[in-house]
Amino acid sequence: MNVYDGQRITNMLEKFGMIQTDNVADADLIILNTCAVRAKATDKVYSALGRIRRTKKKSALLGIVGCVARESGADAFKRIPELNFVLGPQSYHKIPDIIKNPDAKLLNIDLGGLEKFDELPQMTKSPTVAYIPIQEGCNHCCTYCIVPYTRGRELSRPYNDVIKDMINAANNGAIEICFLGQNVNGYKYTDSDGKLYKLSDLIRETAKRPEIHRIRFTSSYPTEMSDDLIDMFGTEPKLLPFLNMPIQSGSPRILKKMNRPDDINAYKTIVHKLKSVRPDIQISSDFIVGFPDETDDDFEQTLNIAREIKYINSYSFKYSPRPHTAAAIMPNQISEQIKSVRLYKLDSLLNENQREFNMSCIGREMICLYEGIDKTGNNMVFRTPYMQPCIVQGTDDKISPLQKIKITDANKASLRGEIIK
Repeated sequence: MNVYDGQRITNMLEKFGMIQTDNVADADLIILNTCAVRAKATDKVYSALGRIRRTKKKSALLGIVGCVARESGADAFKRIPELNFVLGPQSYHKIPDIIKNPDAKLLNIDLGGLEKFDELPQMTKSPTVAYIPIQEGCNHCCTYCIVPYTRGRELSRPYNDVIKDMINAANNGAIEICFLGQNVNGYKYTDSDGKLYKLSDLIRETAKRPEIHRIRFTSSYPTEMSDDLIDMFGTEPKLLPFLNMPIQSGSPRILKKMNRPDDINAYKTIVHKLKSVRPDIQISSDFIVGFPDETDDDFEQTLNIAREIKYINSYSFKYSPRPHTAAAIMPNQISEQIKSVRLYKLDSLLNENQREFNMSCIGREMICLYEGIDKTGNNMVFRTPYMQPCIVQGTDDKISPLQKIKITDANKASLRGEIIK
């Protein structure tokens, strides 16, 4: 979602005649688009601000947008007096106000509705992969999660507005659409005639566009994986055979404390249904280790679900107390030492699962999406239908964005392949 927000901010500022630079010392306007999901992310923001204020031009405008801005509020100005603006994730469309009045201090962290989507100009160009938010906020209120505070309650965008954005992206170069939401598969919008639209309707309409070859969505909530959406994986070939469906823990007891769905068998049933309609589908997940009161047995159940589902790509983190969350004040907080040991064990298992799947891809032929040249300048990087990076030796300035590639080698992190002429 931050990638999308960054693209929209860039597009908005280009209409003011600005151009993007990667050199802080050259910039007239410096914006940090921030995430507050973990304490470490917030710490990195203020560390970066400290470096930037020492290297920026004296006249340059400096500000933060996004979830850290919402979390910190006016306190951000006290910590970094050089800041000119602090704008929450639903207020970054107000950046032009500070350009028009650079001597003012602009603070706006209100949790609005969907106004920013109406205020922002349409994108005039699209990257190959277009990210399209279909909702803001979340209603599930997991006890560890700061999102309901930083982004507010869940609101689904009007169906026609989402379709308009999708068509605009398709007309301007996108060949892959990724629908976004904190609870993306919970998308529901009822129009003035009383017709209900769901994520499956957005996928179905998007698939009709000949320019669009790949469709995916993130991030999914387990209980929102309705049968109509599961069936889409069996009937719509443009929908990639890859789904991020976070479970967070394998322990029903800990899941209950997290205010997450605690029926592990129901989760497994969803995975079984998905594999029944799409045998080649693969699942990724998110995990939190060291949640308050997590015992060795609870953690072992997390290892067990990871062994059973064999997630091909997952994100795992040590529990991080966040302000405004119930878990932050729960008793029996776990020590950092125990968290580190458990994270190492889980990461080792998840990495082995990922390596095994990557190795199983050797010899397969896949239609992959071209992403660009790697850092060495000697190889092309593609993305498989399972979102694995695939490295192909050589460069070609005129290569088409979709290529059939034979996988020739693999490791934990990536694949190697060759283009099939």
